[in-house]
Amino acid sequence: MTDIAFLGLGIMGTGMVRNLLKAGHDLAVWNRTTRPLAEELSGAQVAPSISEAVGDRDIVMLCLTGPDAQRAVFYGGSATGNGGADGLIAALTPGKVVIDLTTTDPELTKALAAAVTDKGAAYIDAPVFGSRNEAWEGTLDIVCGGQRGTFDKVRPLLDVLAKSVHYMGPTGSGATMKLVGNLLVAAQILSTGEALSMARKAGLDTDAMMGVLNVTDYSSGVVVGTASATLAGDFSPNFYLKHMLKDARLIGTHAQALGIAAPSAALIAEMYQAALNAGLGDENASALHKLSFTLSGLDTPSA
Repeated sequence: MTDIAFLGLGIMGTGMVRNLLKAGHDLAVWNRTTRPLAEELSGAQVAPSISEAVGDRDIVMLCLTGPDAQRAVFYGGSATGNGGADGLIAALTPGKVVIDLTTTDPELTKALAAAVTDKGAAYIDAPVFGSRNEAWEGTLDIVCGGQRGTFDKVRPLLDVLAKSVHYMGPTGSGATMKLVGNLLVAAQILSTGEALSMARKAGLDTDAMMGVLNVTDYSSGVVVGTASATLAGDFSPNFYLKHMLKDARLIGTHAQALGIAAPSAALIAEMYQAALNAGLGDENASALHKLSFTLSGLDTPSA
């Protein structure tokens, strides 16, 4: 059994805490906003502050919404890198390990890792692939950066959450791999909406179309999953559209920092911005298809 502080109880964090509890670990949990715990999380101790959650626990795990949330949680009230009294950095003591499961900017990852190691603690960036169902069932895919020895130490905890765990290299490598993967995911969601618009406008039988998408090598789990849900009128959030926009902006920023040409990343971000402006931010990322339908003069299938 490992004593763990877990910070962040959103869609993803809730599922992860559930599986850590099922595996017999002792957890103190904290969230930036007060919310009732799911029944399956009743074994966790709810802490009123970051410092009380962290206490003398060996492992700190975080799953936050992105860079702004990270700065607030790590640095507390200052959020400037100086270490607010109510932030995680101030609560760290030598020997602790921070496992950051947040999708974020690789450069910020390196800065946070430096702040953590300055306190004598260790840092692993470990963003995840998957959404609500995978987090709940413990079938995420996790990509990690940091010291290999630290990764090996915490690998058993990550195995509780995932069907696959990958060591990518030094600090920031996990964060970078997450953006690489999300660029592919976002591009598929966008193109799937356009393909569905074409098929529907042309009058193709959608069941027949899905029969093709289920077997062809150019399809994927993302294509089949989002197309099926869209045609059923199901846009319930497994991964919020507003969070996909955040990720698309992170991809563009990192592409610029690396000096690579990524024109599709810019287009994806603008389309997600338009979808957010259309009021779709709190729906699933696949609600981008609603925008594609509107632009094509089509209605959206109803549930």
